[in-house]
Amino acid sequence: MLGQSQTPRVRGSLAAVGLVALVLSGGLAWYLNRVTDDHTAPTAAPSAPSRPTTDDGVPDAATSRPARPPASARPRDSPTPTSPPPPAVEPPSPELRVDSDVAGAMVFINRKFLGKTPLVTRNVTPGTHQLNVVADGYDAVVRTIEIGDETTSVDIELKQVTLDDAVDVVHKHAFGSCEGRLAASVKGLRYEPSQGDHAFSFPWGQLGTFRVDYLDKTLRVEQEGGRTWNFTTRAENADPLFVFHRDVEKARAQLSTN
Repeated sequence: MLGQSQTPRVRGSLAAVGLVALVLSGGLAWYLNRVTDDHTAPTAAPSAPSRPTTDDGVPDAATSRPARPPASARPRDSPTPTSPPPPAVEPPSPELRVDSDVAGAMVFINRKFLGKTPLVTRNVTPGTHQLNVVADGYDAVVRTIEIGDETTSVDIELKQVTLDDAVDVVHKHAFGSCEGRLAASVKGLRYEPSQGDHAFSFPWGQLGTFRVDYLDKTLRVEQEGGRTWNFTTRAENADPLFVFHRDVEKARAQLSTN
C-alpha cells in the first residue's frame, strides 16, 4: 500500500514541473518576439514646429523668414582684384622756336647744332641754355635763354659783318720797293700796287701768317703754301699798320665763328 501511494505523488510533481517549464518557455518566446518588433518598427519623422500666426491666421512675416546664419558661418566675399594703376604719362618736352631775319642761319644750343632757321624743336630740356645763331657774312649772336614748360620763341636779328679797310703801304722787295694799297674785305685780302706786277689777292681761308711788328714798322703777310710779303708805312710810326691789322683780325674772328 505504501509503494502504491508514493508513485502518484512523484508523477504529480513531474507534471507540475513540466507545466512550469511550458509557461516559462511561452513567456520567453513572447518577450523575444516583442523586442524584435520594437527594433524593426519605423521611426516617426519629427513634426515641424508650428509657425506663429497673426490674429487673422496669417503666418507672421517677421518669424516666417529663415534664420540668418551667424557671421562665422556665412561665406566671405572674395576680394575684388585691383588692376594696376596706369603708367604715368610724361609731359611732352618743351618746344623751342628760333627764327632770324637771315633764313638758314645755324642754331646751336650749348654748342650743339640743332638745325637751321626757321627752327622748331623739342630736343631741349627746361632750364638755362646758351643759344648761338650764326650765318656766313654776319656777326654771330649769343644769348642766354630760359626754357620753361611753355613754348619758347626767339627772334634773332643778325648784323652783317662789314670789312672794308685799307692802308697805304710800301711793299719791300728783295731789291727795292713799290708803293701801293693793301685792302681787306669779307672776301679776303688784296694788294694793288701803284705800278708793277706785284699785285695779289686771295680769300681768308688761304691766309697763313698775318702779323704786325710795331717796333720794326712791318706787317707780314704769308699765303699758305705760297709767297710771303712784307709791308711798311711812310708814317712816323706803325699806327696805320697796327689799326689795319686789328680791324682785320676782329672781322676774321667774327667770320670764323660762322
